[in-house]
Amino acid sequence: MNKKGKEAARWFSQAQKDLEDADYNLRGRRYNIACFLSQQSAEKALKAYLYYKGERQVWGHSVADLVDDSASLDASFKHLFDIAGLLDMYYIPTRYPDGLPGGIPADAFYKEDAQDAVRLATALIDFVKKKINFQDGENV
Repeated sequence: MNKKGKEAARWFSQAQKDLEDADYNLRGRRYNIACFLSQQSAEKALKAYLYYKGERQVWGHSVADLVDDSASLDASFKHLFDIAGLLDMYYIPTRYPDGLPGGIPADAFYKEDAQDAVRLATALIDFVKKKINFQDGENV
């Protein structure tokens, strides 16, 4: 595997681990963390795609911005904009009390939020996986 493929594989592997951790936290009723890790998994999967396509540096944490960057290389990514916007809502308020009008993140997110976040991240990661054509024998 070439250098860009190795970097893409590293990012995609971490995206998959983050998604597994999101599901683990969902089952453990840590809904805010499940939501945050869902956002993180989507972010890392998109970064994997951009590295796979030859980007040397990929910056930023917005899933929507990364979808936009990906769509500039492949227009089929445009259908992910709605998913991206929803996942981006879980970046700050799931972790910081000052990201909410009151209360704390641990009390502000519910099972349905976490289920939706995991479902959306799974759909995005499944789409990206189809776009990254790792060769047989490559671990991803």
